[in-house]
Amino acid sequence: MTILVIAEHHHGALHPNTLNTVTAAAKIAEHSGGELHMLVAGGDTATVAAAAQGVAGVAKVWRAEHAALADQLAENLAALITALAPDYRHILAPASTFGKNVLPRAAAALDVMQISDAIEVVSDDTFVRPIYAGNAFQTVRSSDAVKLITVRTTAFAAAATDGGAAEVAETAFATPHAGVRFVSRQVTESERPDLTTAKIVVSGGRGVGSKENFAIIEALAEKLGAAVGASRAAVDAGFAPNDYQVGQTGKVVAPDLYVAVGISGAIQHQAGMKDSKTIVAINTDDEAPIYQIADYGLVMDLFKAVPEMTDKL
Repeated sequence: MTILVIAEHHHGALHPNTLNTVTAAAKIAEHSGGELHMLVAGGDTATVAAAAQGVAGVAKVWRAEHAALADQLAENLAALITALAPDYRHILAPASTFGKNVLPRAAAALDVMQISDAIEVVSDDTFVRPIYAGNAFQTVRSSDAVKLITVRTTAFAAAATDGGAAEVAETAFATPHAGVRFVSRQVTESERPDLTTAKIVVSGGRGVGSKENFAIIEALAEKLGAAVGASRAAVDAGFAPNDYQVGQTGKVVAPDLYVAVGISGAIQHQAGMKDSKTIVAINTDDEAPIYQIADYGLVMDLFKAVPEMTDKL
């Protein structure tokens, strides 16, 4: 009944998503009585493996180090996971871009179903996941010998990072995928908090009007120490980069405070932010769908309201 968590990491540090995934794995272990292991794969994994060693509940850390794993290519990671799979009953990864890229490939190679976006562990073989953009919930029971699960990390608390003393062991990776090579990576550098883990998010929508006008969203976010998000409409219009997108086809966030500026609140956007603890909406249309889930609403021209809020802050 051993459980394996695939660690997401960047620049030598565990991504916070991994800690939430560990909590989900621990809940499975409560039902199955299984031991919890973590896989840290990359090109230089010593620092990450040391951090993983201290995560509460983790009994063993597998460290896979190879030049072909350094750039986290999904094809190579999936091959490694597939090789390790016979020793595990459950394999979990965050439902992030990383997890969604890697785990389906491993599931296909193992010829098993994948359970996506798990938000609740009912038992060791039964899980709850949202469907229809979060408007309904589906309970899924899997009879597969190995269960591959991506975890919606906003549904689980982060595991402690100072309560473990896991064993670290090496695992080999010798056969990189012949049909893929790393070419380049474009990274958006920002001093703001990461969108998926930020406590406060300020998002702009189509109502912001232009890329230049998006500066007022960024100014408010700066005053609040917040991450900046955007609706799909704003991203498609070129007002904001793709990695700002919040929603069903973007990132799922659940901050303490979510400020939606000029966002109508279509169901696809709500799917990515409606679990936020406090939602503030600023929109001139008092019948916009965002007001159905907002805790506070300001029916006002955003070009007057947002600069005034920023100034007062």
